[in-house]
Amino acid sequence: MTVAYRGRPVLWDIDYDAPAGKLVAIVGPNGAGKSTLIKAVLELIPRTDGQVRFFGGTYQQQRRRIGYVPQRTSVDWDFPVNALDVVAMGLYRQIGWFRPVSRSYRQQALAALERVGLAEFAGRQISELSGGQQQRVFLARALVQNADVYLMDEPFAGVDAATERAIVELLRELRSAGKTALVVHHDLQTVAEYFDEVLLLNMRLVASGPVEQCFTTENLRRTYGGKLALLDQVGHRMQHQKINLP
Repeated sequence: MTVAYRGRPVLWDIDYDAPAGKLVAIVGPNGAGKSTLIKAVLELIPRTDGQVRFFGGTYQQQRRRIGYVPQRTSVDWDFPVNALDVVAMGLYRQIGWFRPVSRSYRQQALAALERVGLAEFAGRQISELSGGQQQRVFLARALVQNADVYLMDEPFAGVDAATERAIVELLRELRSAGKTALVVHHDLQTVAEYFDEVLLLNMRLVASGPVEQCFTTENLRRTYGGKLALLDQVGHRMQHQKINLP
């Protein structure tokens, strides 16, 4: 897959097969095309070349099996809806547009809010929620779809420690249920702890595969360049190591 803005390529020849039942971190420097990758896969922006397949079909054919958590900064939080309404939006393909949300669907939405620890805020207007709570509402909206693949664009950005723990626990629940999650992630210190696989991206695909094989100093050097506080894996512990990269 290749993506270009105004004739200028921002992603070149991305060729990747996501493994089933794994948590995959999409990692790379700012401007590397991580969010662009997610949006192009979901047909939110056009692709210049290439194709994307979900379970052998197009995104439109398999849409019910795909959940999406956008960046929190891309959402209009002043829109006059409460938390339960937002979660119920994840069911609209089942409910039908412009049809009332029945009691059974509201119960499903409330159960999803309960999974993320926000059932008591179901009636709260979304602008009145904290940043971490808003992120959890969008996680609940994706969860209520009961998708097989989840694409998450920086779900950990700007959240508190409690929300981060809740997100990690949900990701692990998804994995236990055989689901796949591809997550744009910035914190290099937690990649090995949170994820099974890593996709290292800097406009091109630098490396991809199991964390223990691909999340290496050499691959990070190729991905980031310059100066970077890299991580040296010792057993299952990650320690900072300050190095200069040529």
